[in-house]
Amino acid sequence: MSGAAICHLPSAIRHPPSAVVPIIGLPGYPVSAAVTCELLVKPTVARWLGQAPEERPTVTATVSRKVISPEGEEEFLRVTVGQVGERVVATPLPGGSGVLMSLVRADGVVRIPRGQQGFEQGAAVQVELYRAPSSLRRTIIAIGSHDLTLDLLADELGRRSPGWRLSSANVGSLGGLLALGRGEAHFAGSHLLDEETGEYNVAYIKRLLPDTPVVILGLVRREQGLIVPQGNPKGIRALADLARPDVVFINRQRGAGTRVLLDYRLKHAGINPRAIQGYERQEFTHLAVAAAVASGAADCGMGILAAARALGLDFVPLDHERYDLIIPVQFYESDTLAPLLAIVRDPAFAARVAGLGGYATPEMGQVL
Repeated sequence: MSGAAICHLPSAIRHPPSAVVPIIGLPGYPVSAAVTCELLVKPTVARWLGQAPEERPTVTATVSRKVISPEGEEEFLRVTVGQVGERVVATPLPGGSGVLMSLVRADGVVRIPRGQQGFEQGAAVQVELYRAPSSLRRTIIAIGSHDLTLDLLADELGRRSPGWRLSSANVGSLGGLLALGRGEAHFAGSHLLDEETGEYNVAYIKRLLPDTPVVILGLVRREQGLIVPQGNPKGIRALADLARPDVVFINRQRGAGTRVLLDYRLKHAGINPRAIQGYERQEFTHLAVAAAVASGAADCGMGILAAARALGLDFVPLDHERYDLIIPVQFYESDTLAPLLAIVRDPAFAARVAGLGGYATPEMGQVL
C-alpha cells in the first residue's frame, strides 16, 4: 500500500491460534496515522486482549478563537490547554495531516461531531486531555506574535522548573493583544509599529486594552529582512525587487507585526502591494516562511535573521525592531509567571538568545 503504514500488534494478536491474521492499515500522513491509531487501533487491540479501553480525563474549556469545520465530517481538533485566572482556555493548533508539531504541542483533543460547522470564539468545549488536569495550573499561556526566543524560553522553563511548561499560540501581535483583553492568555508577544510615532506597541495597547492594566516587558531587538535561498539566485536586494515579475513572495498573516512593518515600508517606498506576486499568500510563523523559501515554494519572504539561519538560508537585512512581552498586571504580580520571569532576567539566557543570530538584548527583562 503506497503511502500507508502497518500497525505493529502485540504478539498475542499477531499470531492468533486460528489461520486468520488481523492487519490494520493506517493512513500515510504521520498525523493522520497517529490520530487513527489513538482513536481506532488502541481500543480495538484492547478489546481483542480483553482489556478495558484507556479513559483519559476531560475538562471543559473556553475555545480562544473561532473554529470552522467541514460540514458532514467528524473532526478531531488538537489544542493546547492552560488555566488563566479562573478560566481554562483551549487554543486550537494548526491543522493538517503533516503538521507534526501539532502532535508534540497538543495537550488534548476536541471532537467536532459530524454536521457541526465548528465553534464560535468563546464557546465551551470538552477537551480530552493527554495529561493530568492538575498540570493546567503550571501551564503558562502565551498568545501573540511568533519568535524563536519563546521556543528557547519554553525549553529553559521545562529544564529549570520541571512540571512547568510554556504553551504558545501564534496568532500575530494584534491577535495576542485581543486575547489579553478577553482574559485568554498570561502574556502576548508583540512588535507593532505605530506609523505616526515610530514607537512599538504603546499606541496599540492604549487603543485595544483601555481597561486592562499591563506591563510592557522588554525582550529582544531583532533584525528583520528578506529570507532568500542560499546564494540569493535571483539577486534580491531591496523591497523594490518584490514587484519584479520573476519574484514570488510569501507573506505573514494579517495582524502580524511583521506584516505591519512590511506594509509600513512598502507605503514609504511607494510600492503597491498588488504588484507583489504572492502578497496574499500567508504563513503564521517566521519558520514557516523560511520553510516555504527553502522548499522552493517562494523566492523570498519577510522574516527574522534567526529563522533564515535555522534553515541555512541567506538573508537581506532591512530593519531592526523591538519585540516585547505584554503582561497584564494581575499576572505580572502573581506567582504564576515567577519561574518564567526569573529566566528572562538571567544573563545566561540572554547569551543563549544572542547566539541565535540577529538578536540584541539590551532591554531584556526590563519594564519599559
